[in-house]
Amino acid sequence: MIWKLSLTGIKSRLKDYLVLFSGLTVASMVFYMFLAIAVNPAFIKNDIHVRTDYLKYIFIFGIVLLVIITLVYLLYADTFLLSMRKHDYGMYMMLGAKSTRIGRLIFGETLITGLLATFLGLILGFGLTWISLKILISKLGLEIPHFQAILPNAIIITITFFLVIFLVVALVNVYKLTHTPVITLLHEDQAPVKFRYRPFLRVIEAAGGVFLLAIGYYVMTLPKEQVFKIIPTALVTIVIGSYLIFVAVFSSLVGLLLKRKSFSYHGIRMFTLGQLKFRLQSYTRVLTMISLLFALALGAITVGLNFDSLNDLATQSVYYDATIVSNSSAVKKAESKLNVIGKQTYHYKETKKVLYFDQAELSKQPVKYVSVNYSNNRGVTQYTVKALQVNKISDSNAIDNTIFMRMVPNHGQQKVKLVSSKELNKLSGQKNFVSLLRVKDFRQAYPIIAKMESQQVKEKPAFSALVPQSKAAFYGNSLAYSSSFEFMGFFLGFAFLTMLASTLMFKVLSGAAGDKVKYRMLYQIGTRKQLLRRSIKAEIGVLFLLPALLGVIDVLFGLQLFKDLLENPYRSIWIPFTIFIILYSFYYLLTVKLYEKLVLTKE
Repeated sequence: MIWKLSLTGIKSRLKDYLVLFSGLTVASMVFYMFLAIAVNPAFIKNDIHVRTDYLKYIFIFGIVLLVIITLVYLLYADTFLLSMRKHDYGMYMMLGAKSTRIGRLIFGETLITGLLATFLGLILGFGLTWISLKILISKLGLEIPHFQAILPNAIIITITFFLVIFLVVALVNVYKLTHTPVITLLHEDQAPVKFRYRPFLRVIEAAGGVFLLAIGYYVMTLPKEQVFKIIPTALVTIVIGSYLIFVAVFSSLVGLLLKRKSFSYHGIRMFTLGQLKFRLQSYTRVLTMISLLFALALGAITVGLNFDSLNDLATQSVYYDATIVSNSSAVKKAESKLNVIGKQTYHYKETKKVLYFDQAELSKQPVKYVSVNYSNNRGVTQYTVKALQVNKISDSNAIDNTIFMRMVPNHGQQKVKLVSSKELNKLSGQKNFVSLLRVKDFRQAYPIIAKMESQQVKEKPAFSALVPQSKAAFYGNSLAYSSSFEFMGFFLGFAFLTMLASTLMFKVLSGAAGDKVKYRMLYQIGTRKQLLRRSIKAEIGVLFLLPALLGVIDVLFGLQLFKDLLENPYRSIWIPFTIFIILYSFYYLLTVKLYEKLVLTKE
């Protein structure tokens, strides 16, 4: 009977529970996705061959962050869940239901809600994990025969984690409601809000908040060598500063607008501003948390996407895109698939001590290289294309010789000697060649070039000495590093945004029961529903806008932490901002719609 009542209670408020399901489903979905990668040893060991030991730790770090935000989210989602059912539980008790049976009812509803969301998240997680990994591995240019989208270990850990969480939440809910007086359950939404007006204290808090934020933003511009001082200092000052900003600055602004009669006496703005004044006091903690999570989410996506700039550095630091030393059919077939825009070929003969090159070919087609300048006044790496001086290529003490030797296959300690075409033909031994290629789009050609290099290593072992210095090798290492950060940043940011927006939404909706009476009174005295809807949109809009603005400011200063790691951490910042505006606006509109349905009833 208790389980039947639990299911009936959920069914009666199915629309509200669907909102709760969405956030919990995303949490379990992303949690499983990260876990499926982190605990997949066959995949990590057999399919990832380029600098991937750190991959497992990257995704485990993402899981830890996701666990933290999930716990915070559940705190407010649970508050919303209880607010929907408190009156019903009070009525059951008034009719004589025992507290133990009510406790079982609460336990059942909470557990059913959590488990349904978890299993739905797992099902979606299977597909999302596979699609995400296909995208990630396609960027790495690797095959993934050992990866499993449905991983038993990840499923067990995910179910166990969320089961434990919901068991704890259910027990806490049971304790709260069975130890709350019936009269409180029935009329808690009518409890008055205490508001203390202390103007002098507000001035001190406002000044302190601005001062602490200024300190936090300043320390993030310091050199990275002081990172162990920067992060804890910024964390403490920004958290406390943001809290004081919401406590004093924003509430004071609302107070000033209330005093301006030309503004506040228009329409029902007095009511809207009054609602905001009390909400900002009771929402201080959640708005502070939302602003910080907004910054983390937006920062995660921004930094993740900007790790792609490391791939540009890898392609810019090496001039030639590919090297060919074999004329086998397999290599020729691969070369035919490339969109070659430049090809320089040099012939040579080799002895145990000397590499003899045709001087005429080097003079006619000078070998080029990229000179990298890391120290410049603007703090931006500069790349300059230069040509090797032919007369210095054979000088073992010259840098031109060192650069040239990295471009040709050799067995270690040979010297380079330039000779005429006739002299080269007279030398005994087989004439070899090395071709340096430039392609139109290296990123697109990378998989073909990587396979072509592997084929040449099999055919000519001497070629293996060139592979670590090739553009494909640099690019492959960079992809292994940047792609995982891009992947983690996007999905972790998406999870954070979903959680924070859902948290704010549940916080707003949990107070709808108490606001219902106020809006009913306004309607009864003649206020048009259009004005009431406009008031709701403005009130909720401010609650969504304020943490977003502070979060954006946090991000703009916080990106300074990555200025030494990324050449331009603000590059393409409009992409994550656009994504956030769209998703955040969706949650705002959803919150407004649900809130209107709760407070603007047909009664």
